[in-house]
Amino acid sequence: MKARYIALLRGINVGGRNVIPMKELKTLFEQCGFSDVETYIQSGNVLFSSGVSDASKIRRKIEINLKKISGADIPVVLLTAEKLSFVVAYAPEWFRAEPEKYRYDVVFLDSEIEAEALFPKISLREGVDRAAAGNGVLYFSKLIEKATQSRLSKIISLPEYRLMTVRNWNTTRKILELVHSK
Repeated sequence: MKARYIALLRGINVGGRNVIPMKELKTLFEQCGFSDVETYIQSGNVLFSSGVSDASKIRRKIEINLKKISGADIPVVLLTAEKLSFVVAYAPEWFRAEPEKYRYDVVFLDSEIEAEALFPKISLREGVDRAAAGNGVLYFSKLIEKATQSRLSKIISLPEYRLMTVRNWNTTRKILELVHSK
């Protein structure tokens, strides 16, 4: 039986770096033996089905083939459809409550990183930022009118940053909708 997966690629098609057209990305996944492949927006969201149940083997295959076509090491955070459903269903109540006032982002973590262990390293500005650790994710919000004062961008200075990727809440929900449409 085939399971549905989501590959979240980090750092492609951003600022002219690691440019991979979505058509080429779709073809790469099909050549890896995956089925029902679809991409969503240019930031590296790939939905697919696979009969392989070992997520580390799937991820490694994707990363090796991405390096072949791009020449770069492109980290991949791999999720099952069930995991993404859990991330959306169990987001904190405050997270998503006032979209006109706050920007909401989900930081998806590689399986090597524990959200609870990473959380204390996150710098927050009171009255601007809010964050919570979830199952394999961090939930971030920042006050839109004071977004330039947010400290959440300091996450890029952490050594763990290379093992995570960020998607906004709207993109996260749209990916969930798409993954369940197959």
